Amino acid sequence: MAPWYEAAEFYHIYPIGLCGAPARNEQEEVTHRFDVLTEWLEHAADLGFTAVYIGPLFESTTHGYDTRDYRKVDSRLGTNEDFRRFVSLCHRQGIRVVVDGVFNHVGRGFWAFQDVKANRHGSRYKDWFHIHSFPVTLDPPNFDGFGIGPGMPKLNTQNPEVKEYLLGAVAKWTRTGIDGWRLDVSDEVDSDFWRDFRRTVKG
Repeated sequence: MAPWYEAAEFYHIYPIGLCGAPARNEQEEVTHRFDVLTEWLEHAADLGFTAVYIGPLFESTTHGYDTRDYRKVDSRLGTNEDFRRFVSLCHRQGIRVVVDGVFNHVGRGFWAFQDVKANRHGSRYKDWFHIHSFPVTLDPPNFDGFGIGPGMPKLNTQNPEVKEYLLGAVAKWTRTGIDGWRLDVSDEVDSDFWRDFRRTVKG
């Protein structure tokens, strides 16, 4: 039997834009916007879609791909529990859920990168990134970034601590009942990480 995703009709949701969330995440409190996504979910079901690809979802500063926290839903959208309820609702309507996995790079506001900026050589996270010299400079950047530009620091996914952190987040979200991951710029991440990723998801 063919895998479910080969026959699925996917509906793509970019939640930050669809919900009308602010372009910059500068709020201190959570805004619950999953009710907007729920309305669109019903629309997608009426159109005959059988899967939703939604993302990016995790806490970020601007567009969603500049992640600040992999273990937390973006506060402009809601809470982790809001997302769990959304997944359950999707499944009750016979719709699978695939989320965006952005594991190659983070935003400059990512907590470990902020620690490196502040503590330089003394940061325990200095080897989480590809930094060429200290102190960290942003203009011009002295660290490796996402392939199309230097704005988002590239993670060192060969570092065991980075792997443990990311794969812990992967396991957490997989346990919410999601049906799959879309892997952002997967060609820029080392293959050993993807082997461990697959074992984590299958486990």
